[in-house]
Amino acid sequence: MGEPTGFLKYRRESPRRRPVPERLQDWREVYEPFPPEALHVQAARCMDCGIPFCHTGCPLGNLIPEWNDLVYRRDFREAAERLHATNNFPEFTGRLCPAPCEAACVLGINDDPVTIKQVEVEIAERAWAEGRAEPVRPSVRTGKRVAVVGSGPAGLAVAQQLTRAGHAVTVFERADRIGGLLRYGIPEFKMEKWVLDRRLAQMAAEGTEFRTGVEVGVDVDAAALAGEHDALVLAGGATQWRDLPIPGRELGGIHQAMEFLPLANRVAAGELDRHPADARGKRVVIIGGGDTGADCLGTVHRQGAASVHQFEILPEPPRERPPSTPWPTWPLVLRTSSAHEEGGERVFSVNTECFLDDGHGRVRALRAHQVRPQTVDGRPSFVKVEGTDFELPCELVLLALGFVGPERSPMLDQLGVALDARGSVARDAAYATSVPGVFCCGDMGRGQSLIVWAIAEGRACAAEVDRWLMGSTLLPAPVTPDAAPIGR
Repeated sequence: MGEPTGFLKYRRESPRRRPVPERLQDWREVYEPFPPEALHVQAARCMDCGIPFCHTGCPLGNLIPEWNDLVYRRDFREAAERLHATNNFPEFTGRLCPAPCEAACVLGINDDPVTIKQVEVEIAERAWAEGRAEPVRPSVRTGKRVAVVGSGPAGLAVAQQLTRAGHAVTVFERADRIGGLLRYGIPEFKMEKWVLDRRLAQMAAEGTEFRTGVEVGVDVDAAALAGEHDALVLAGGATQWRDLPIPGRELGGIHQAMEFLPLANRVAAGELDRHPADARGKRVVIIGGGDTGADCLGTVHRQGAASVHQFEILPEPPRERPPSTPWPTWPLVLRTSSAHEEGGERVFSVNTECFLDDGHGRVRALRAHQVRPQTVDGRPSFVKVEGTDFELPCELVLLALGFVGPERSPMLDQLGVALDARGSVARDAAYATSVPGVFCCGDMGRGQSLIVWAIAEGRACAAEVDRWLMGSTLLPAPVTPDAAPIGR
């Protein structure tokens, strides 16, 4: 390492967030620029640990100690080469990934871990700023045609890898713009969309073709599409949301998070003048305490909600790493996002019983109670704490309860691919489905997971598709579907 004792001399420093009153007035990213000298110091904290467990924390297999050392030496050109060798989109992961690599950092055993995620995004942004993220065009064309369904991180990763291998790749997206959840699920304050558009322009220059407004299975027959291409890759994500079937669910003012967030992104992008379910002046309840719930929280803050409560059925996590999730596993601790910093009340160990009608078919309140966890027949469940019933007025309820797998679409029926016990698309260790020539990667086969797993599976799936088409491959294959995702 550049400075062997750096981890003893320097403390962890993260980028500062813009003041809350300022950032609530716009949709720009919440972080201020990170000073170059501070980045140099943070890279110096990466220690010569012998066995870098950060590699095991990251499914992409990022060469983290190597590019930390290169940043310390101010060799950003080579650092960018090492970073892009394992990650197609470090400017995405450096903003959006929860950083399981940092949870596995050896320094994190008894100290604050290295700011790996910040070093990553700074390397990527410097590469773009200095013109070193140029299109990588294939030197030869194979004559093989590949269709990719879905343009989220998994679909984009498999498409870019296969295009660079010389295949003619077309990405099909049912929305009117490319990006999947990166476009319409991630709020602007977490990643401004020019970051996505910049990478898509690079991919288009490399030769990847994008077709929007095409729902495979509806606008085009999926089986026919497979027949017209040498390989078909399913990367449509796990977009089937979990619902809350309780009395009053049909009332107006109750929306799924992924019905609400895409429209908010369209407003921020100037595609809509006003959100049809705008939170301004309303009392809002968000049911679900994960990342999607936090995205809703930051969004309704910017819309001017009168008040916000975020419900979570689980108990409040500890603030320090508990013995149940020791290093280097993903720690189950209380995490405070930028949205939580902006306001609202987090309510743990609570279950919603029903929604109440205002007499005009819209929600006016909900009824809920506290719960405590218990185990029944070896399975976790919750039991009501008697005497804790309460009623909370609200005019807008957002359901952020996670996703249960891919949508049951005509595409899957037309292809005839087998599903696993969870309802995801079944695939083998080579990402091949039950239908020859049809492959599957990302959340559509894995289930809801992290962006780094989506990109890693996209890269690995591309290698298997290339091998299937050509008999061999030079593309890297970082993971197999048998690996268990961190944090699921």
